[in-house]
Amino acid sequence: MQSGSRVRRAAVVTHGKAETIGPALGRLEALATEHGVELLFPEEEREKHDLPSADGDPTTADLAVVLGGDGTMLRALTRFLGTRVPVIGVNFGRVGFLASMHPDELDDGLARAFAGDFVVVELPTLEARVEGERRAAVNDVVVTSGTLGRMVELVWSIGDEDLGRQPCDGLICSTPSGSTAYNLSNGGPVLVWGLDAMAITFVAPHSLHARPLVVPRGRDLTVTNQTPDVHAAVLIDGHAFTELGEAGRVEVGLGPQRTLLATLPERTFFRRYRETFGS
Repeated sequence: MQSGSRVRRAAVVTHGKAETIGPALGRLEALATEHGVELLFPEEEREKHDLPSADGDPTTADLAVVLGGDGTMLRALTRFLGTRVPVIGVNFGRVGFLASMHPDELDDGLARAFAGDFVVVELPTLEARVEGERRAAVNDVVVTSGTLGRMVELVWSIGDEDLGRQPCDGLICSTPSGSTAYNLSNGGPVLVWGLDAMAITFVAPHSLHARPLVVPRGRDLTVTNQTPDVHAAVLIDGHAFTELGEAGRVEVGLGPQRTLLATLPERTFFRRYRETFGS
């Protein structure tokens, strides 16, 4: 969807190392002053950059500005999930597929964003369920061996249909926004933004026939650990969620929430794809 509305308040999320992002933050603060935009800093950002306390809830912002790479973008998208605050990024990381602009475009790009010249892409999330506990994932849900160097045997099904038993190092279930991360590096498919689907990709399968699948909403994945002496770890966006003992299982499907990724109009998915992964 097109914004068109001028930004009055902007939340700020930055790279983990304050010294890396300090000069860019100074540019952002000067630009915000010039355009009459109030900056709202989450508490951890105030501590990181030694800023004084101030009033203002970041979740009430019109836009969240990220100064960092894809990891910082992921953290911001997770933080503002369910708040209706769109997230736009300036890439200070390595790949930066989710970011809308390069560092040398910060001043002109954010000036346009503050004037409302950006579009918002709604992207699906995942929901992982283990024994009644539910957790949302912006990028991916990974089931992997809990013991370094040991394979796991995973039984998997979609809906009520059993798809067999697969010895492997793990399995990745990713969203469209996460499909260009761990999923892609393991040979999984890239999902174009706009698809309401998830990708399922095995990690180092001990098989010549294990192939990735793209699954629509409503067809949930169930993964059961059938390894007698190895636990399987379940990771949500790279963070530990739980472990599955023998016969333990996790269910994964497209969730009810959506992330809001803001981008400059010309920074389309296919332009980013060509610039990032093209020859």
